[in-house]
Amino acid sequence: MTEDNPRTGWFYRDELPPDDDAYFENMARTVFQAGLSWQLISDKWNDFRVAFKDFKIDQVSDFNDEDIEELLSNPRIIRNRAKIESVLVNAIAFARIQEEYGSFQDFFDTLDKSENYRFVRKELSKKFSRMGPKSAMIFLWSIGEDVQHE
Repeated sequence: MTEDNPRTGWFYRDELPPDDDAYFENMARTVFQAGLSWQLISDKWNDFRVAFKDFKIDQVSDFNDEDIEELLSNPRIIRNRAKIESVLVNAIAFARIQEEYGSFQDFFDTLDKSENYRFVRKELSKKFSRMGPKSAMIFLWSIGEDVQHE
């Protein structure tokens, strides 16, 4: 693992994330990172972990409207409703993938990674909220995939 991974920083380059919660955390960070300073997100990320229950998929997927309001009133994180709600939607998507495939990695292994992950990026965009082409590329890079900048 690199010195900058989801528990101390945020990305993997030398090995796969250890579990689905780590994949989920990287996706959440990618969502919050979009359009904002990398340093801003880095400075606040430990507070994000606390607010989002250490990105445990089973816990975040159970968040409700009251939890959303609590997150929106938390000055220690970025209080963007669309991004917060997308993280909750993505937790539910991860839970569904776990039910269908067993794990995110098992799902990921079924995808065609040719043409610089073109199909993978489309699938991520379909299954997950706020995973457009750029965000999908950043997410893929953050989990150690050899994507090329387009």
